[in-house]
Amino acid sequence: MPRHVAIIMDGNSRWAEKRGWPASVGHEAGVRSLREVVKLSQQWGIQVLTVFAFSTENWLRPKMEIDFLMDLFERFSREHLTTIAAENIEVRCVGDHSMLPESLRNVIATLEESTKHNTGLKLSIALSYSGRQDIVSACKRLVGQVQNGEISSSDMTEAAIDEELQTSWVGEARDPDLLIRTSGEQRISNFMLWQSAYTEFLFVDSLWPDFGETQLKDALIEYQKRNRRFGKHGN
Repeated sequence: MPRHVAIIMDGNSRWAEKRGWPASVGHEAGVRSLREVVKLSQQWGIQVLTVFAFSTENWLRPKMEIDFLMDLFERFSREHLTTIAAENIEVRCVGDHSMLPESLRNVIATLEESTKHNTGLKLSIALSYSGRQDIVSACKRLVGQVQNGEISSSDMTEAAIDEELQTSWVGEARDPDLLIRTSGEQRISNFMLWQSAYTEFLFVDSLWPDFGETQLKDALIEYQKRNRRFGKHGN
């Protein structure tokens, strides 16, 4: 079983479009899929689940869709806060939250504070997130420490950068073992670039609202067939 599963949840709008419905209906359906995958991950012993909810590039979408998504994120956090906390899940949101509505930032802060002592599944939600910006920000913080005399330039190692990345909060299992992207697209779209150096990728045709227990089980079975060598010689 992979310790850390990352998912690019893609295809909400296309799912709705195929049915003649507005994109908002697809996003609502996507929330239901997320809730199920979180529950299954907790039940099946996955330690970390990271989901790509909204990228920095997504700010280029139409304002009406962005406003709906921000409201949806806030409603999801409020409605499921008590349940998530009761299920012993620790939640944190990673990304640049400066552009998020203040009310959403407040809900996120409450969610993180109320679950910080939970010891079950670690749920990391990438919200207004950029893999490249995460790396740049980590390097800038280390450069600042060098300039302040806190560390020397020789201390700027891969391990030091790794510790400065926002995803480091999950601990030893911070690098995904398996990254799943739904909807048939075969790219990682600026998601966890540093952390995915030796990640197993799986691209599935299911649109995200159709992704549930069967699809997750199939993905885990496929992962278990892989021979992970991490650059070492193998058969």
